[in-house]
Amino acid sequence: MNLWLIAGGLLSAAASLAHLAIIFGGPAWYRFFGAGERFAQSAARGSPVPAIVTAGIAAVLAVWAAYAFSGAGLIDQLPLLRLGLVVISAIYLLRAVVFIPVLALRRERVGPFAVWSSLIVLIYGMAYAVGTWTAWPDLGLQSI
Repeated sequence: MNLWLIAGGLLSAAASLAHLAIIFGGPAWYRFFGAGERFAQSAARGSPVPAIVTAGIAAVLAVWAAYAFSGAGLIDQLPLLRLGLVVISAIYLLRAVVFIPVLALRRERVGPFAVWSSLIVLIYGMAYAVGTWTAWPDLGLQSI
């Protein structure tokens, strides 16, 4: 049992559920969770775009949770498991270290959301990366 991947899967599942809650929470929730004023205003006008985008993110995060649980051996092995776990780890880690510098280069405000969200996804990425590394021999060559 790989506790790192279980933790990563639980974190991704929680993030997926949080994104679904944001849809139902409406514009104030979009603002609070850092989606941006334009996105919040679009939701306030009744546009389906914010909900569709947010539901899409929730779906991706749910799939990522499934990959972590698969790598931990909690569910059947998913296709391209090794590759999937490496890519998920890389995306989380890249998001963690690139977001703030990109904002700074674009001369945008680096506010609290940028800092805490980067720290959060750094934790997610580390859980996936360490979990993938420790589970690697057990993931099977058929999943390359």
